[in-house]
Amino acid sequence: MSSATFKILEDIAKDLSGNEITFPTFLDITFQVRTALKDPNLNVEQLAKLVGAEPLMSTKIIRMANSVALNPSGREIADVKSAIVRVGMEAVRTVSFAVAMEQLIKSKQMQPFEGIAQRLWVHTSHVAALCRVLAKKLARINGDEAMFAGLVHDLGVFYLMSRAANFPDFLNDKAELHALLVGWHDNIGHALLSALGSPESVLEAVQMHETDREITEVRNLSDVLYVANKIANRTSGWRDPELDGEVDTSILDDIFDAETLAEIIEESEEEVQSLKAALGG
Repeated sequence: MSSATFKILEDIAKDLSGNEITFPTFLDITFQVRTALKDPNLNVEQLAKLVGAEPLMSTKIIRMANSVALNPSGREIADVKSAIVRVGMEAVRTVSFAVAMEQLIKSKQMQPFEGIAQRLWVHTSHVAALCRVLAKKLARINGDEAMFAGLVHDLGVFYLMSRAANFPDFLNDKAELHALLVGWHDNIGHALLSALGSPESVLEAVQMHETDREITEVRNLSDVLYVANKIANRTSGWRDPELDGEVDTSILDDIFDAETLAEIIEESEEEVQSLKAALGG
């Protein structure tokens, strides 16, 4: 481990182990939404007021409500309150993360990492959409929770890049940065999500999403995220193959025969594209 990697991990460990975690600026809106949703007396009008104060978030909520996946009738919605009623209050949590990550990617501090950041966002959007599809088609679990898990599964990568921007050594050493992101993003993402009060099922799925294991069928959230991540890595991985090699996705051939896997991808493609568009992917 290099001195730069040790230093950044030491700083992050101190932050995450403290009584009061200082959340990165790009998570501010997410933290506000998380706090609001914890209020059992929160109603749609109050949440609509909070969302309405953030133009980008308002746009995404309305866009999601009008997506093909959530609007099969074709009746368009133009106001935030009606959009929240259609997508559900918990979906606002998902969109708040989408807004936060998009703002981070477009920020000045992320310019040195523009290439990997864009690949990561495409990958994230794809995994989130696939999670929703797999949850409904195979696992029979809550699609919104699955989509949220897909959206935040690589939160640790976004967070590490935002911190690495303050360390010149990482700006000049792509291999060192890549090793940091690959080796630590799952545990750090888990710690961040835990501090944000995410459900235990999401925490477990995120921490285990790259832990190779035997799966014969997709049954729970952890399985859904693991398989969605593998599928997305075949077409839209974020890692640099020259620095890390390709991700092993052979488990997919053990779970599905070629025809079944092709059918799953083909049948869900419209919904995948619709959800990716709704999230800005």
